[in-house]
Amino acid sequence: MTVDLYPAIDLRGGRVVRLAQGDYARETVYGDDPVAVARSFADAGAPWVHIVDLDAARTGDPMNRPIIAEVARALTGRAQVQTGGGVRTVADAEELARAGVARVVMGSAAVSEPSLVVDVSRVVDVAVGLDHRNGDVATHGWTESSGVTLSEALGWFPTARAFVITDIARDGMLNGPDIDGLETAVRATDVPVIASGGVSSLDDVRALAGIANLGGIITGRAVYEGRFTVKECVDVLRGSA
Repeated sequence: MTVDLYPAIDLRGGRVVRLAQGDYARETVYGDDPVAVARSFADAGAPWVHIVDLDAARTGDPMNRPIIAEVARALTGRAQVQTGGGVRTVADAEELARAGVARVVMGSAAVSEPSLVVDVSRVVDVAVGLDHRNGDVATHGWTESSGVTLSEALGWFPTARAFVITDIARDGMLNGPDIDGLETAVRATDVPVIASGGVSSLDDVRALAGIANLGGIITGRAVYEGRFTVKECVDVLRGSA
């Protein structure tokens, strides 16, 4: 299986930002032109761009959707867009599909109502976002425990096209990914697993690429802070670096 790179754009108020461990009070702004950032990722060879609408995730207000649509138009024929944050209904998915998004990510809504993923899958491909602390899946912006374990949740979504697994303790912290936990998750499901959280170096990328059957890697802060480029990461995943 090819390991795809998903460079991340987190949107808040139309700007490109990153949060440390999902904390809105710990925000770093990296730019004011998400479309230009997305184009640069595609120019560097990324097959996907992963967009998180932080405003929609927090308040339900889809204020960034016009920007997501603009990104999708700009990347047509070059890279696909996967987006999450506030995708809670079939109508949300329909709007994003019309905007040109190839795959939506559903988190809290999916864990609360697994059958909704089946309904949304009829409209657009769905990745289920499973954000966890020590194997306990968290919901509602990582503020609540679902009472569900990661291993349980991996068996709930027969129509999911991917799982985006985020170790909350590592997200935005540049302290390395949870290799052991991800290996366990990949073995537990036939659905491709996309790793998120903690990637800080090309060595981390190589370690993740060494997980048999891993489907993808999301990286954000490390790219914005110049620890490696998207092109360098793509080259590693293609085996040329």
